[in-house]
Parts: sequence; C-alpha cells; structure tokens
Amino acid sequence: MTQPHHARRVPTRWLRIGIPVLLVLIWLTAGSIGGPYFGKVDEVSSNDRSTFLPESADATQVNERLGDFLGEESIPAVVVVTGDGELTDDQIADVQALADDIADLDDVAGDISPPIPSEDGEAVQLFVPIDASGEVGDTVAEIRGMAADELPDDLTAWVTGPAGFTADLVEGFLGIDGLLLGVALLAVFVILVIVYRSPLLPILVLATSIFALCAALLTVWWLAYAGIFVLNGQVQGILFILVIGAATDYALLYVARFREAIASGERRWDATLTAWRGAFEPILASGGTVIAGLLCLLLSDLATNRALGPIASIGIAFSVLSALTFLPALMALCGRAAFWPFIPKHAVAAIPDDLTQPVKGLWPRQARFVARHARVVWIVCTVVLLAGALGITQLKADGVPTSDLVLGASEARDGQEVLAEHFPAGSGSPVYVVVSEDDLAETVEVLDASDGIESVSVASEDSPTGQAEVELEDGEPVFTAVGPPGTPAPEPTVSDGDVLVIGTLTDAADSVAAEDTVRALRADLDESLGAGTALVGGETATDIDTNDTSTRDRTLIIPVILAVILVILMLLLRSILAPVLLIATVILSFATALGVSALVFDGVFHFPGVDPAVPLYGFVFLVALGVDYNIFLMSRVREESLLHGTRPGILRGLVATGGVITSAGLVLAATFAALGVIPILFLAQIAFIVAFGVLLDTFVVRSLLVPALSYDIGRAIWWPSKLWRRDAASAPAAPRDTPSAIAEDGHPLTREEYRRTLEP
Repeated sequence: MTQPHHARRVPTRWLRIGIPVLLVLIWLTAGSIGGPYFGKVDEVSSNDRSTFLPESADATQVNERLGDFLGEESIPAVVVVTGDGELTDDQIADVQALADDIADLDDVAGDISPPIPSEDGEAVQLFVPIDASGEVGDTVAEIRGMAADELPDDLTAWVTGPAGFTADLVEGFLGIDGLLLGVALLAVFVILVIVYRSPLLPILVLATSIFALCAALLTVWWLAYAGIFVLNGQVQGILFILVIGAATDYALLYVARFREAIASGERRWDATLTAWRGAFEPILASGGTVIAGLLCLLLSDLATNRALGPIASIGIAFSVLSALTFLPALMALCGRAAFWPFIPKHAVAAIPDDLTQPVKGLWPRQARFVARHARVVWIVCTVVLLAGALGITQLKADGVPTSDLVLGASEARDGQEVLAEHFPAGSGSPVYVVVSEDDLAETVEVLDASDGIESVSVASEDSPTGQAEVELEDGEPVFTAVGPPGTPAPEPTVSDGDVLVIGTLTDAADSVAAEDTVRALRADLDESLGAGTALVGGETATDIDTNDTSTRDRTLIIPVILAVILVILMLLLRSILAPVLLIATVILSFATALGVSALVFDGVFHFPGVDPAVPLYGFVFLVALGVDYNIFLMSRVREESLLHGTRPGILRGLVATGGVITSAGLVLAATFAALGVIPILFLAQIAFIVAFGVLLDTFVVRSLLVPALSYDIGRAIWWPSKLWRRDAASAPAAPRDTPSAIAEDGHPLTREEYRRTLEP
C-alpha cells in the first residue's frame, strides 16, 4: 500500500511545483524593480578625486577647508592656448572673449583669471574654477566645445588641470554600464555553451547572475543615495564583475551536483534536494569567505576601499542567495530539459578503485597521474610557481602619475605637456598650505627657499583673481594684487585664525620631482613651525597621501584577510593542517600571479607603474575567490574521504570537482578580463592580475598542486579532526599512511594485510 505524502515526508505535487514557481516570481519581481536602476547609477555615483581621498590625511583636511578661503568649493581647470608663434594682441583678445563666454556657464564657480601670457609670449592660460559639486565632466566638455567652436583656426586650446583630468577619468568610465556588462555576459555565455553544449542551461545560469546583480544594485543604489557609501566608477565596475563571476561560479557548483543526481536516475524534485544539500555548505562557506575578506577593507583609510568592502559584500550575498534559491527553482522546473540536447544518462566518470586498470576521461586520467607521481607533481609545481614569483621584485607599485590614469587619448595629458613647455609645469595644481596667520612669514620663507616652488601667493578676497602675490621685506609679508595695474594692495583671507598659502610648482604636479618637493616642504615646515602646525595639501599632496595610505592598508589588511580565511577553512574542514597548507598554496599562487604580471606590465604593456592599491585589490580577489576553489575541492574530498578513506577520497574529489572548477575558473577569468575594456589603468591591471591568477589557480594549483600535496601527506591533512583519528585507528602498523600501506584498490590495509606484505 502506498504511503500518503505526509507519511513519506514528500511534498505534494502542488508544493513541488508551487515552491519553485514562488521563488521564481520573487526573483522576477526583484529583477524588474532593480533592473531600471542600471540607468540611474549616475545619480548616486561620482568619479571626483574626493571619492578616493584618505580620510585622515593632511591633504584631505586641506581640501575640506579650501572653500573657506577660495569661496565656493571648486576644482580648477586650466585652459592653455597656443598659436603658430608669438601671440598677437588680437589673438589674446579672442582668448579673452572665450573667457567671457565661459564665465556664463552655470557650473563656473567664481571669477575667471584674465589671459596670462607665458614669458616666451607663445601661449596664454586661463584659470577656470568649476563647481566641484556639479557635473565637472560635462562642464569641461562644454568648455572644450566652446574653445573648438569660438577660437580662430590659428589658435589651439587644451583644457587640463585637475578638472581636465577628472573629465577624462569620467569619460573613461562611460562604458561601465553597458559595454562592460555586455562583454562580461557575452564571454560567460560563450564559455557555458562550449562547456555544456546546451542552449538553455547557459541562459538559466546567466539569469541567476543577472538577477543577483539587479537585487544587489537596487540595494547599493539606495544605500549610496542615503550617503552611507561612496559609489564611484571603480567600485561600480568591480561590483558588476564580482557579482557576475561569483554568482556564475556558485551556479556551476549547483549545476554539477544536479547533473550528478539526474545522471544517477533521480527525479527532478529528488535531484533538486540532493543537489541543494550537496552544494549548500560549500557555496555558503565560499560566499562567507569572500564576504569576510572584502569586509576587511573597512580597515582601510581610503574612502573608495572602505566603500568597496560592504558594497561588494552585498553583491556576494545576493550571489549566494540567488544560487541557492533562484537557480534551484529554475532547475526544478526544467529538470532534465535544462541539459538538452545532451541529457546526462550516465554517472560522471570516476576513478576506479584499482589504479592499475585503464581509465577514461580527462579527470580520471589526471587523478591517476597525481596518485602515481604525487611527490614529483607537487615539487615541480612549487618550483615553477616560485620561479614566476621572482618577478615580483620588478613590481613598481609606488604610484602612477595622474596623467597616466587614463589609457589612450587624453586631452588633459596633452594639455599638461603643452603647459610645461611655456609655463611652470605645476600651474593650475598648486601646493596649498593652511597655516596660522601668525606663522605666515615663516611659511613664505620656507616656500621661497624651495627650488621646486616657482612663486608664492595667498588667498585673498580683495584680489580680482582671489589670490595675492606675497614677498618678504625685512621679514614681513608684503602683498600685491594679481590683476590690472593700480589695483589696491589686498589683505589675505583669514578663517579661524588661519590663512591659505599657495605655491606654484616648478614641476608637473603628478611628477616624482613635485612629490619630492612636497615631502621636503612638509619636513621643513614641521622643523620650522613644529610638527602638525602647517597642513600641506593640493593635488600632489593628495597623491602622496593616497599612495602612502594604500601602502599602509595593504601591509595591515593582507595579514588580517589571511587570518580570517584561515579560521573559516579550519571551521569548514574541521582540521588545522589542511587549511594551513591551502593558505600556503594561495599565497604562493598570488605571488606568482603578481610576479608574472609585473613582468608583463613592464616588458609587454610598458605601463608607467602600478598603483599601491593594485596588489591589495588583487590579493583580496585572488585569495578570497581562489579559496572558493579550495573549498569546492576540499569539501568534496572530505565528503569522499568519510566514505572511502583519505587517499581515495582525494582522487574521487578531484574527479568530481575537476570539471566544475575548470569551468568556473574560465568564467571568472573571462569576467575579470572584461574590465580591460574600460580604458582606466587601474582596472586594466586588476583585470590582468585576477584573470591570470584565476587561470593559474584553476589549471595548476587546484588541479595539480593541492591534490598531489594532499595525496602525498595522506590522512595527516585532517589532523586533528575525527576523520584523522578514525583513519589512524584503522590504518596499518606503519609510521604513516605511506604508499606501501595502500592496497591496489586505494584503500588502507588492515594490520594483518600489512604484515602479509612484509613476508617473503
């Protein structure tokens, strides 16, 4: 007699259909609400340099006070105009007419300087203050368009300076919404079609990723709108890639489990439950590991790093949720049809118990190869990886000039070069010093003594240009207005007892020479006035503080991430030795990826350098995501070891997860490589490091090094867990689980069987 559903604890037909349908409807609703927010990201996103500033640095404090001295908070643009030779009065008048028209733009904050001629008379420059709270990129684009339309053909204009570089950066991020996402999704779709040879399954997997991203973006948008997080193009691009890559990885793990269940003859509901039970722990552990690693970025003092941690964690959380709810619901509704036309009818190829028997399939062959040559395999892999890691000595991760942040054409960079030919190269990006009014004379004396400072002025509301030149006479400051002859002598603007001293740099603001000048000024001012008395800011100081903070961040955060991930692995594997070995392989893999990348950046791409934050980001993504594959592999190895013993469990785990790890690695590498379509140096470098590192993890570390090392060590990898003690209790009377104590079927010998092998 057939038992009723409630007695067999099997859901009724309506529940077996209703639960998946309900889950699908919930995700469709979330996607329909979150989808339109792709077009609204610009409303809460900013690519202004302020979103990258270190929160506690001197440069940040100076930046926050500039509005007290210069009026509205603004960012300067420098318009430099040249002709065929020395400029005529009529040509200078044309430039003045252009300046008058620019002054009528809505986002011009304050007075524009009159055309300032160069000493050789072949160029003039205009200083245009642009409202920093407005659309800087759009305003600069308007100015560039006006210069091209209004100036005669014998004059050429460039818009450079901080506002010009900001505009070029904004333009570089323009493809972050459509192009980046489209390239990433297309790459993933092509890989999935090749791997699974099914038209429907790739769509289901991509739907899992897309709807996870929609839900994540909806959440992040409102948090950014509320001012809780800082969202910029860099964080946005990484969020898109991370969610697509991680959600696809988790989806592939579930699909592999579902395929195994279907191939073994289970019906769709039973296969769904079996796959969910098998995938739940590794997916949850993998997601938790990535989230824990990302949240360590909250220890950073850089605003963009602190924002990336929680924002990317939200994306990973929705990736996990989607892979454990939305995809199982879709697979439950589709069943075997998801794999059409190659519906699985036979169990996945496995390694035979007798290793002397012939095997079929790539992964069974590789498992047998690892079993026969375990020690040689892991030693060779280690030596090769160490050789690649030597390239890390060539990594120049000490900062990149602002002019090189954008790959390809940059009008701001070209204009900076023209500016340096006719004016002090630091024009438009001065050094700002906030100091007590009582210390003004000593401060001017220090700046005048510096070879890297061309001229010194102070902020002054009385001057037509907002600045007054300052010189020392008998040790006392004397002020001269920057403006038409006969302008009355101004007084410096005083705010809370402080004044703003402005030093024009001799060298380009983003050059090494300018950085040396600012560092020397800080040291000299501390010595003359006392440590911390004067605050030195400006574009150069911001670059210095950002680079120094990035270096401090990676020194602090990397060890913390390793410790957090180590604890998670110990809890997951119930072991100490195995997690330590896995962490060691992760560090080695990262060092190799960074070393090879350094050689490629220098010898192939000829990049000018590497931002100090690049190694930190590369570490976070490679370690956190690389541990995913460790978890996929070792959680399955532990599961198989409970049934078959450690060494057979290692081989069975390798065979069972080899295909899914390879597919996931290819997908993740392709998604991160898609970052390379955005012409921003930082993202291009992250794209290469992570894509190469993931492939290295997939094809070398997870497929050869970890299985071979674990196999050579044997049951000791589980020390001191119950699994180690259980294997130890049933192991032969040998010092350890050596190959001589293993039968041909791969199982440990009993004590009696081991003694017989010793008899002649």
